[in-house]
Amino acid sequence: MKVVNQISELRGEISRARQAGRSVGLVPTMGALHNGHLSLIEEAAHRNDFIVVSIFVNPTQFNDPSDLERYPRDLDADLQILGQQTADIVFAPDVKEMYPEKDKRNFDLSPLDKVMEGKFRPGHFKGVAQIVTKLFDAVTPDRAYFGQKDFQQLAIIRKIAGQSEQEIEIIGCPIIREPDGLAMSSRNVLLTPDQRKAAPLIYQTLVEAKKRQSSYSPVEITEWVTGTINAHPLMQVEYFEIVDEQELMPVTEWGLHVNKVGCIAVHLGRVRLIDNVYFD
Repeated sequence: MKVVNQISELRGEISRARQAGRSVGLVPTMGALHNGHLSLIEEAAHRNDFIVVSIFVNPTQFNDPSDLERYPRDLDADLQILGQQTADIVFAPDVKEMYPEKDKRNFDLSPLDKVMEGKFRPGHFKGVAQIVTKLFDAVTPDRAYFGQKDFQQLAIIRKIAGQSEQEIEIIGCPIIREPDGLAMSSRNVLLTPDQRKAAPLIYQTLVEAKKRQSSYSPVEITEWVTGTINAHPLMQVEYFEIVDEQELMPVTEWGLHVNKVGCIAVHLGRVRLIDNVYFD
């Protein structure tokens, strides 16, 4: 495993891999690695010969400066973890390397960036598009791997890839959960003991909502999920919406012939967690 910090050096390594006939897989991360990230690397290793893992906390996708400041960072620990994996290159640039000047690009992400995360985190997906396209340009991967926990982000990245001249296959990988059901997230380490004890209620409620699907409408399920979680004194729902998989538009009746996903964001104090489940 080799660690590089500059795009020029990264491109040189990838060029040598290409000359050797190796396919390239990219796993973008913001560090604070956990088993969810490792599952992406494992999946990438199944279908690619040369694996690039990026570690970069992208400032342009944080609409809240305090959230950026609090985001967990431990590059040494991340590198120690990656040393046990199948990564060939770890790309760990600094901000000046990725943004030598202000990125003024705009992206056509509508309607995907107008709902849920986009509604509550203005500018977030513009920042995601900025960093993802920069990574795609630097790595030129055959395939890129993203977790389905960030469901809306995955839909938007698929759209970005579809607009690109590069042919990059976007692979969505299943949510990896703790034994108590909490979706693995780098932010979980920021939870207090009491918050961590409460957090599994999010997934438990989503699972119960699926069981109620045959007896209640999408609107009734939405109200029940929101009310159930908000009844906990440490938790506050920012949104829960049942949407179609492709356009992320609200589902108003179960009979619609679309894949339906329930997406949620919940605040536990200053920590914000997201999760999702598919409905039948």
